[in-house]
Amino acid sequence: MTNITINMAVEKYIIIVAGGKGTRMGGDIPKQFLPLAGSIVLMQTMERVATAEPQATLILALPHDQQGEWRRLCTEYNYTRPHSIVDGGETRFHTVSNALQLVPQNALVAIHDGVRPLVSIDVVRRAFDVALHENAAIPVMPVTESLRCIEGDSSTAVDRSRYRAVQTPQVFQSTLLKEAYATTYQSGFTDDASVYEYAGHKVTLIEGNRENIKITIPQDIMLAEMLLKQ
Repeated sequence: MTNITINMAVEKYIIIVAGGKGTRMGGDIPKQFLPLAGSIVLMQTMERVATAEPQATLILALPHDQQGEWRRLCTEYNYTRPHSIVDGGETRFHTVSNALQLVPQNALVAIHDGVRPLVSIDVVRRAFDVALHENAAIPVMPVTESLRCIEGDSSTAVDRSRYRAVQTPQVFQSTLLKEAYATTYQSGFTDDASVYEYAGHKVTLIEGNRENIKITIPQDIMLAEMLLKQ
């Protein structure tokens, strides 16, 4: 494992992954471009993380064929938050790999879903703080629903206290994450932490926030509108 020494004044980067097609929304508009609280989902997300870490460099990973519409929306909503844009890839793994090309060694880098506009500022800051000392931090929440494991035609109840629901942003020491992403894509890579762990590294869990939902279905937009108004 690579030995890493992190300067307390380390550079910070935030990669916003926005590659959704919005198929479960039942429309043609990508879910990151859906209207939300006076702007759109993606702008709300970017403003939230930028407010938490105003010195961080923002990198937006977006499918190439959506970038023209994004620029049009920025003009329509007069959105001027500085950020770089990179092309999304075939999978999340390839998208993040593309974005990491803009991140230097020995920095801290957060990977955040573009459709999570309700992450708390506290969670973002704590994730960076913990990653500064532990090299990796991911927010999680306890599972509140009962769980069952499906095996063929039968199912078995499992102990939900042993499980956690994973959120973003996931924050890493950039040298270690870039090394992890140098591997070949595996179907088991469900998030950035799984890639990082595949390389032999350990992640530290921190408490997330219950409101940090991932916009996936129409009801999520309604809930997000209500929560943002509060």
